[in-house]
Amino acid sequence: MSAEQTHLNDPAPLATRSASPWGRWGIRSAAVIYLGFIVVLPLSAILRNGLGGGLAAFWSDILNPTAFAALKLTLTMAVIVTLINAVMGTLTAYVLVRYPFPGRGLFNTIIDMPFAIPTLVTGVMLVALYGPQRTLGAWLTSHGIQVIFATPGVVLALLVITYPFVIRTVQPVLMETERGQEEAAYTLGASKWTTFRRVVLPAISPAIITGSLLSFARALGEFGSVVVVAGNIPGRTLTAPVYVYGQIESQNQRGASSMSILLLGLSFALILLVEWMQSRKDTGHVAI
Repeated sequence: MSAEQTHLNDPAPLATRSASPWGRWGIRSAAVIYLGFIVVLPLSAILRNGLGGGLAAFWSDILNPTAFAALKLTLTMAVIVTLINAVMGTLTAYVLVRYPFPGRGLFNTIIDMPFAIPTLVTGVMLVALYGPQRTLGAWLTSHGIQVIFATPGVVLALLVITYPFVIRTVQPVLMETERGQEEAAYTLGASKWTTFRRVVLPAISPAIITGSLLSFARALGEFGSVVVVAGNIPGRTLTAPVYVYGQIESQNQRGASSMSILLLGLSFALILLVEWMQSRKDTGHVAI
């Protein structure tokens, strides 16, 4: 082998270049600085505004009747939407993976539409369909069912926005699950429901919980679609994110920051829970 070929095959120059401190610290510094400007500085500003008056003032802002009613409504709507998504998202994912049908690819693509369209457009679409001056909305109103400018409109808006989360977390798990156990259960005489409950559901339950937590966290902070369909009536249809917007318009930055801190804390706790569950799942896969 020639000296030139030996030089080309020698990994030492590559190792020397990769060990250069400028490259390592430059990349790390850029990432940390970017994170600081994008996330840490805004968070610190909210914490300073919301907690600047002390914890007593913070809880006073949260326990304000209008603020507390908005928070209670937001949590209630988020729980309802999460429960619906847990059931319907799981069934939708199961149908997409297990049952071929015409137009499945198109249907699978449409599921991701809430990720692509502005949430404000979602609210406009719901008003165009269920508004009191529309055919369907007028028919529902004549039968005593008000959708727009009422809590059903909030639920519908949140369902549309959070629709993909459970589906997209359960679907890949179902695709990786071997069908041999299901076929064995069918061979032993188990019904489809029994097979799903005893074989499929235990395998996908961590994914269902993860998707449900993400759906709940997303519902907590939804603003664009809700502000269009809810009517924003204090004590009835005013949600916490819309309340924050109203406080900013009223020049009450401390009140807006206090509610924002609480919503951020809830969302961050849910994200940590999701990360913990995913790390446990990955650890379980490694152990197997």
